[in-house]
Amino acid sequence: MAEILKGAPVVAAMNQRTAARCAALQEKGIRPTLAVVRVGAREDDLAYERGVKTRCAKVGVEVRSFVLEPDASQAELIALLHQINQDPGLHGCLLFRPLPPQMKDAEVRAALAPEKDVDGITDSSLAAVFTGAGTGYAPCTAAACVEILDYYGIPLEGRRVTVVGRSLVVGKPAAMLLDRRNATVTICHSRTKDLPAVCREADILVVAMGRRGAIGADCVRPGQVVVDVGIHADEEGKLCGDVRFAEAEPAAGAITPVPGGVGTVTTSVLVEHVVAAAEAIGRQKSDF
Repeated sequence: MAEILKGAPVVAAMNQRTAARCAALQEKGIRPTLAVVRVGAREDDLAYERGVKTRCAKVGVEVRSFVLEPDASQAELIALLHQINQDPGLHGCLLFRPLPPQMKDAEVRAALAPEKDVDGITDSSLAAVFTGAGTGYAPCTAAACVEILDYYGIPLEGRRVTVVGRSLVVGKPAAMLLDRRNATVTICHSRTKDLPAVCREADILVVAMGRRGAIGADCVRPGQVVVDVGIHADEEGKLCGDVRFAEAEPAAGAITPVPGGVGTVTTSVLVEHVVAAAEAIGRQKSDF
């Protein structure tokens, strides 16, 4: 049977180290603070916001919510982001997307300062992920995959990793983060020929297709580590991933569950990014 790589112990370890960093900042008079920007009141946004607030409170990060009406203009949202950029008391910003149809996503994202982009949505943040230099933070879900592998002591250097999915939210940045750790990375997608065979070649399989149950036992080989990024609801309303867990688990050496895997770690990565942004501002102050 495979080892189940649960997110809960990873979160506990991250909370402990993040709380210690928060305490050190507060001794210097800096209270790490996250700005949450929401347009409207989508139920999934509200649920995630509640989760973020709970996780932040556990480690000492303050949250300030900024809410615009669903019919707000793009100019209003950009003005709000500029206000957040210029506020030294706000160290990071979480902008809920998708945005309403009257707003252009690329133009809005460009208005956020990369040093406050703790969710890794700006072009500057993504450039930093791909180049290893610059300002910004990696997309949180991509970083959560690496956090889980690190926590469970799964070596990356020299290992063959297949990432199934090429989005800029998870697949491509995850591949770059793993490459930076000297893994040999292959990126696959829905048009990859003989996808199961390519998946079976990997020591570590990261699945971020965004398709429920797309990966089954034919893609997994004995001893393989499987990281399932997907999150969906099945016909009965139960959460499941991109991997057919019941098929893959007996074959794999280790596997993340859904729920209780990557998704639980993602919010902790976001909180850690806020603390890192506050530390960066603290270093700038000490230089004067």
